[in-house]
This record gives sequence, C-alpha cells and structure tokens, in this order.
Amino acid sequence: MRYLTAGESHGKQLTTIIEGLPSLMPLTKENINESLLRRQKGHGRGKRMQIEKDLVDIVGGVRHGYTLGSPIAMVVYNDDFKHWEDVMGEDPIDDDQKIRRVVSRPRPGHADLNGAMKYGHRDIRNILERSSARETAARVAAGAVAKTLLAHLDINIVGFVREIAGIQAKEYPEMSMDDRVKISEESPVRCLDAEAGQKMMDAIDKAKKDGDSIGGVCEVYIEGMPAGVGSYVHYDRKLDGRIAGAVSSINAFKGVEFGIGFEAARKNGSEVHDEIAWEEEKGYYRKTNRLGGFEGGMTTGMPIVVKGVMKPIPTLYKPLQSVDIESKEPFNASIERSDSCAVPAAAVVMEHVVAFEVAKALLEQFPHDQFPKLKKAIDQYREEIRCF
Repeated sequence: MRYLTAGESHGKQLTTIIEGLPSLMPLTKENINESLLRRQKGHGRGKRMQIEKDLVDIVGGVRHGYTLGSPIAMVVYNDDFKHWEDVMGEDPIDDDQKIRRVVSRPRPGHADLNGAMKYGHRDIRNILERSSARETAARVAAGAVAKTLLAHLDINIVGFVREIAGIQAKEYPEMSMDDRVKISEESPVRCLDAEAGQKMMDAIDKAKKDGDSIGGVCEVYIEGMPAGVGSYVHYDRKLDGRIAGAVSSINAFKGVEFGIGFEAARKNGSEVHDEIAWEEEKGYYRKTNRLGGFEGGMTTGMPIVVKGVMKPIPTLYKPLQSVDIESKEPFNASIERSDSCAVPAAAVVMEHVVAFEVAKALLEQFPHDQFPKLKKAIDQYREEIRCF
C-alpha cells in the first residue's frame, strides 16, 4: 500500500491517491471527515483554520460504501482559493504580472531557500506553497483510511500531547483506550493531564502575545497489534524504523523515540528491557513496556508507544532576519501564517501518519486482496501465536 499527495497551500485543492487497499472494506467519507476536522482544532491555531473547513470528496475506488480494490482518490477543496486565483492559477501570465508577484525573501526555518536553490526558482512562492504544512491535510486523509482498516481489525490508535514548551503531562499507563480518546478530544491541547493542559494553554497565549512560537512532544498509542509484525531480516522492513522515518517526515518534526526512548541511555539494562511472561488466555506478554511495543524491528503484542518532537513554528510575529535572494540585502522575514503553537494539531497528523505505516505493514504480511480474507488471516494468526 502506498499513497501520493498533490496540491499547494493556496491552490484549488489537495488530492490524495491510495493504491493497494483491499476490496470489500467498509469506507465512507465520514470516516475521513472526522479526522480532517480534528486536525483543524487546537488551542493556538491561526485564522486559516477559521477560513477552511476541510471535508473530503471520494472520487474513485469506493462504491456504495465499500472499497473496490482499485486506487482510492480523494479531494479536499481549498475554500479560500477564490481569493488566490490570480496568484495561484495555472494559466500563463505576462512578465509584468510575474514581477509584481515574486516572493524573493526566504524565511528562516522553512524550505524556502534550500528549495529555491534545488529547483532553480527565483519566486519562492513556488516552494512555500507546497512545503507548507497544509499538505498534512492530504496525509491525514490517507491515514484516516488506514485507521478505518485498523479499526475493522480491532486495532485502535490515538494521538495526544505529552509536552508543550517544557510543560510535561503526567503518564497514565493504565488508562483505557476509550478514556485516552475521550479526554484528548475534550482537551483544547489534546492533553490527558488537565492541570498540565491548562499550563500549556497559558504558555501558548504568552507566546502569541510575545509574537513568538513554541513546540512540544506528541505521543501515539496503539492497542491490538499482534506480535511479529515487521521484520528483523532487513533494515528497511523493521517497522519501528519505518514509523520513525514517517514521523520525522512530518513538517517541523525533529525527533522520534519509542517507549522510554532516549531515557534508555541513562539507565542500566535491567531497567530497560521488558521481562516476558505467559498466560493461557492471552499468551505471551511483557511485564513492562519500556521498549514501546518493539523488539528487533517487530511488534511484541504490547501497545505501541511512539513519541515525536515538534520544533516551534518558524514563522513569527517577531520575525527573524534573512537575506533577499535578488538584492542580497538583509530584511525581517515575512509572515505567511499565524499559529503560535500547532502541537495539538500535529498530534492528529502524527496519529494518522503512524496509522498508515502500521496498516501498510499488516497488508505486506497477510493476504489482502479482499478485506474479509485479510481479517480472517489475522484472526487465525492471533490464535496461532497465543498458543505458540
């Protein structure tokens, strides 16, 4: 299974095409719209989220509520395009119009300058429109389809916020999946710890007042994955490696860890590894889950716990200095968006990016031309490893 996205931040639409999904899987646009609307929420989001209401049109691969086995095509229209048609239209324009619209001032922390040098664009808008985090709406659409598949396989996933601006939420290892989903949805910052959540909101408000931005840590938690998904045989089949790569590909993400992650470097081996136990009803399990549900690039059957570090958004109301690529003169960077903190929204993006990688690994490992056969194969496998 794989997907492609197309579209620019202020263009007509975002398009997602998914190939490799099994046939006969129940799927409706409501499954996807719920995720898209969740991505737009969060304390600290800017005015763009008030302009756009992201809803999907499924334009291929689904008929009467079921997948066909052919590529699925989805479109999210940009409602604000009517105000950008002169700037972002595909039709040729004359040289005078081009000169008036050229963006020649790269913003620190963005893809602007590197992308312009790579692709030879003197107009930086050709870079910033595609490199914008707006593209994550298309990735969430793909992940929502994957989440639907996982839910039908009794695998549940949720993303929430663990830290913003150094304010850390308490850990709740015994909290049920239902409570994680409910509490994170009710929190404006998607935090499971109400006290820490209020402090996070205060920090976001202060950053906005100061014309600054702040980052944080998101966590994705998955229950129901059978053991042995992934592989130790080759580096590119290790599932934790794939997930790490996918998370670090999200805009502004700069670090990934599983379980206790980097803390393992400061502990003895006896405090890191998870002892193995067995019970007839559930089979093998680990007494702890410090490794976040992975050993040797494969799932252990314990919950998958992965965290991602998001840097502060680089576009500031208190702009940083840069250099005009035409005049080579210094200037204060321009403002293209106004979020002071996007960590709560990024938790939703990360949830869906991880969901896609997990679903993809399952489809690689089990027969998947038809969804009923996939479900049957995974159910049989669960019983086999329980009795192993």
